[in-house]
Amino acid sequence: MDEMLSEYLPILIFLAIALALGLLLLLSATIIAVRNPDTEKVSAYECGFNAFDDARMKFDVRFYLVSILFIIFDLEIAFLFPWAVAFKDVSLLGFWSMMVFLLILTIGFAYEWKKGALEWE
Repeated sequence: MDEMLSEYLPILIFLAIALALGLLLLLSATIIAVRNPDTEKVSAYECGFNAFDDARMKFDVRFYLVSILFIIFDLEIAFLFPWAVAFKDVSLLGFWSMMVFLLILTIGFAYEWKKGALEWE
């Protein structure tokens, strides 16, 4: 039993210090923090514009286009990075598969650019 406690003692000490430090930082933040509420600071803020009363109110579709474009190019990087890391071990089929993937994404990018989705008025 003593041997098991001596093995777990550093973990328990680490957890105790982490808990104490977390509580100390939370309490010090509540004590030291400046409380100066402003109507602008405490107002609701949603998606780049002020909150509105009716949830069914129409707003510009460009917010959706920007988010879709972000997801597309984020996924491109997510697929491109592991491929680039393992480039030496990738066969010719893997190389051309990635080239087709990049070609499809480039065509989509050119289409969005032509439609004006990247221009913000």
